Amino acid sequence: MLSLQDSVGSLAGVGPKRVDDLKTLGIFTVEDLLLYFPTRYDTYEVQSPSQAIDQQKLTLQGTVMSEPVIARFGYKKNRLSFRLMVENEIVMVTFFNQPYLKNKIELGKDIAVYGKWDGTHKRLAGTKVISVTTEHNQFDAVYPSNKAIKQPTIRKFIKVAFDKYESVIASLLPPALIERYKLVERKDMIREMHFPSDDESANHARRTAAYEEFFLFQLRLQAIKMENQQKNGISILYHNDELKEFIQRLPYQLTNAQQRVINEICRDLRRPVQMNRLLQGDVGSGKTVVAAIAMYATITAGLQAAIMAPTEILASQHAQNLAQLFEGLPVNVGLLTGSMTAKQHRELTAQIKNGAINLIVGTHALIQESVEYANLGLIVTDEQHRFGVNQRQKFREKGEEPDVLAMTATPIPRTLAITAYGEMDVSVIDELPVGRKQIKTSWLKSNQVGVAWEKVKQELLNGAQTYVVTPLIEQSETLDVQNAQDLYEELQEYFGPQYQVGLLHGRMANDEKDAIMEAFKANKIQVLVSTTVIEVGVDVKNASLMVVYDADRFGLAQLHQLRGRVGRGSRQSYCILIADPKNQVGIQRMQTMVETTDGFVVAQRDLELRGSGDVLGLKQSGVPEFKVGDPVGELKMLQIAKSDAENLLLTPSWETKTENLPLVEYLTIRKLQTHFD
Repeated sequence: MLSLQDSVGSLAGVGPKRVDDLKTLGIFTVEDLLLYFPTRYDTYEVQSPSQAIDQQKLTLQGTVMSEPVIARFGYKKNRLSFRLMVENEIVMVTFFNQPYLKNKIELGKDIAVYGKWDGTHKRLAGTKVISVTTEHNQFDAVYPSNKAIKQPTIRKFIKVAFDKYESVIASLLPPALIERYKLVERKDMIREMHFPSDDESANHARRTAAYEEFFLFQLRLQAIKMENQQKNGISILYHNDELKEFIQRLPYQLTNAQQRVINEICRDLRRPVQMNRLLQGDVGSGKTVVAAIAMYATITAGLQAAIMAPTEILASQHAQNLAQLFEGLPVNVGLLTGSMTAKQHRELTAQIKNGAINLIVGTHALIQESVEYANLGLIVTDEQHRFGVNQRQKFREKGEEPDVLAMTATPIPRTLAITAYGEMDVSVIDELPVGRKQIKTSWLKSNQVGVAWEKVKQELLNGAQTYVVTPLIEQSETLDVQNAQDLYEELQEYFGPQYQVGLLHGRMANDEKDAIMEAFKANKIQVLVSTTVIEVGVDVKNASLMVVYDADRFGLAQLHQLRGRVGRGSRQSYCILIADPKNQVGIQRMQTMVETTDGFVVAQRDLELRGSGDVLGLKQSGVPEFKVGDPVGELKMLQIAKSDAENLLLTPSWETKTENLPLVEYLTIRKLQTHFD
């Protein structure tokens, strides 16, 4: 019996070698092949050169006015050229490395050629000769391909698969949704995506494919969320009076956003189901104190709380700050890291196991098998996207379904929050503490770098410190960007011996990096030249200036994170971006950084300029990349799909209805995976 889960090796013409070739494209099953959709279509409708746009792909038809000539150059390289009369105008046509086309091009005959139009020189870089009589309205689907497997082979295999399996392609979407949104059946959608009859059919199929992709994604995500909510968790019955007293003794007033978020978290703590909440807030918005309040609430209920940070220096900073914050209260803070001696580790883990330490701060050392907790009630992960799914899962298994609070300072616009964190409840701190000074940002060209050094000198004279960030460690022959090593030597000469210049980069050993950072925190280093290793979380309140070299090499979200390293204290702080962007998008990105310090605005702009796949600059961010749907341009469709998925899951006995059986089978095969494909 045919099944879409059959291996592609079951298709005629697909031998073991081709099975391996298809695997390089992520194609294993017949369904994978059928859902390997084209990125675009080449259409061969004849156009006029007078209406053509420069660099546009088009088809020109005309009469061959010169014999085709082949010129050879380099190893196995050649160029075939001839003149074509199109609408009383001569166009030079060139084909590269297709000498066999010479037999198709005859002097005085009419032909049609598809290729890229060079409007400045009235030339066509041809890619295909088309039959004048039969193929003008043909669509050619264009697929992502590689050296192992070419376009024509992919097209042929998809045709073979569709012809053989068409009868077993069942629609996954409930009929009511297909009818409501005027979608097409899955079989017709697949056919028209690969072999469209016309523009309208191709667009209709694409709309259906995008909705199906969003709906299936959201259905799996919402199922995970509902499953998690049904698990019995710990009902953390914290002491409200003690919590209020703690909040009142804080040396600053909480913002309305912080108070709102604390209420959301506290409601979750009391519920007997496991909390799975993301705390999202811009750099400096006060996430750490919110997490501290949640941890203190947990401790007042007689339970332990733990916070995991991605680096030792950040974990150490958290331990220090939390110890100060909870001074005089029954909170015992322990710091657990990988660099402890065996004896220190043994003593500390014994105190964690017997409950003597009720607030545990650490790195991934917190999830080692040797670490046992007395009664873990709350887990906080800082900069959660820097931990893998398995690491976070291991942490959750350390207690009896402890509540989970994940924090991120990477601003993710609403557009992506429902895709990246759809299975989590999201709390957003969307205002900065009162009196916090905005970081003043400016953009200079590389020939104005002297202005930046004058500003550094001015800040140093005022007793402040400066970061100087560059993308590379050592000189590169391929990239013309300032590198950290050269810059370090240059600045030592420029600012020494009056001021100390330090160098920090990712190739250093961890203890070396920590020593440099500690020296900078202690003001033993006044100018720190660094790669992006200083991006996450370390507080140096005396640092008032950030200079970023080759700023156009960084994503906007990353630049915003870097900028957030200054402005941590009471000083007015500044960020200077040095960049010579090569295009309009690069210029717009620099202008965005100058115009706003709002991380959510920056992230949304980054999304618009760079697309969703790259928005965080980190693949481990968990933002899925859709094959067809665009979560930015089609946000409304994504939100509708989310709502439809929730409604279906809340419908009694939806999985036993005949019309939903293909969908249930699809979900069963994927076993409601907790991570994205």
